[in-house]
Amino acid sequence: MRRRVFLSAVSTFALLAGASTAPASTVGRGGELQPLLDQLTATGAATSAIAEFRDGRTSVWRGSSGVKRFGGSEPAPVDGLFRIGSVTKTFVATVVLQLAAEGKVSLDDPLERRLPGLVPRSDRITVRHLLQHTSGIEDYPRFLYSDVKDYLRKRFLTRTPRELVAIAAAQPPLFEPGTSWSYSNTNYILLGMLIERLTGKSFETAVSQRILRPLGLRDTVAPGTDLFIRGPHSHGYMPVERDGEIHPVDVSVLNPSAPWTAGGMISTTADVNRFFAALLGGRLLPPAQLREMIGNPVASSGYGLGIARLVLPCGTTLWLHTGGIPGYITFAASTEDGRAQLAVSYTPWIGDGGGAILGLVTTAFCGSATGTGQAATELTLPKLG
Repeated sequence: MRRRVFLSAVSTFALLAGASTAPASTVGRGGELQPLLDQLTATGAATSAIAEFRDGRTSVWRGSSGVKRFGGSEPAPVDGLFRIGSVTKTFVATVVLQLAAEGKVSLDDPLERRLPGLVPRSDRITVRHLLQHTSGIEDYPRFLYSDVKDYLRKRFLTRTPRELVAIAAAQPPLFEPGTSWSYSNTNYILLGMLIERLTGKSFETAVSQRILRPLGLRDTVAPGTDLFIRGPHSHGYMPVERDGEIHPVDVSVLNPSAPWTAGGMISTTADVNRFFAALLGGRLLPPAQLREMIGNPVASSGYGLGIARLVLPCGTTLWLHTGGIPGYITFAASTEDGRAQLAVSYTPWIGDGGGAILGLVTTAFCGSATGTGQAATELTLPKLG
């Protein structure tokens, strides 16, 4: 989900943690990637950061920087769990495309046929429009909380999918379906409801049976209404102003029913990379459905069906998704052939970590010689979470 509930960067509040740990293994470009990961915590943009870069099945670099808890000394666990935010959408899109391959739904089916009466103009909104954010349906998080304090009061509440959709449905449509592009979490709540309607199972069960178990993603979970990250993890914080000073509020515990299929899943860098490798490597979808996913992205956004395209300065094409949820930001990408992947999670604090992420991406996939310099500064990472 989008980071609408975060305060803007303010003050020069001292970060009481900045130690980095050596990578669990150093191969390939690991020596160049670790300093870039350290930038996130050294500049105060994050309290912790972890990453994994895979180049083929055997060449793996993992890195960790910062600390597990604000003001503490225990290093951030390199294999820690984290909330992946909108990277969840790529899992959801994969399940929908699997169902399409099985003939259970067509991407051109109108929403009214499958989930009648939930949003205006549902007779003109198709499954494809939902997957590609071309439905024109408003983004429900914009109206879910009034400000940071309101979020902190309500973050433990259980929300139903119908409740979330109704919030967006009460707003005027943004545009006629298929005529423009606007990122909307509501689209993926509707897709979660569609998965449950078509399979007769909860989304949590469907994604587990179709993706998590077959790939052996033992550290990935769709948590439903479970408030906790159950395993080793770095804590995420929100900067909250009190009496003119900025204080950290731990937001690691929250009710994931609010983001649900738009951004509620939990994973690790290793599991996220294995998922993207399997997806782009053709192990999760038949060729026709994989072509649907990546074959015709929206020109203005690069967004396909649950995944976005980014062409790097060195010419390498990536398919990726980003994710932002209170306390955690995620970047996950793979080369188009599924050979190499990069997954990064950090717990944002004060400042912008985009530059360090950009450096990690270009260095990992292009090498420092071609991934830096003027060409890289002109590259913009998509904001999809």
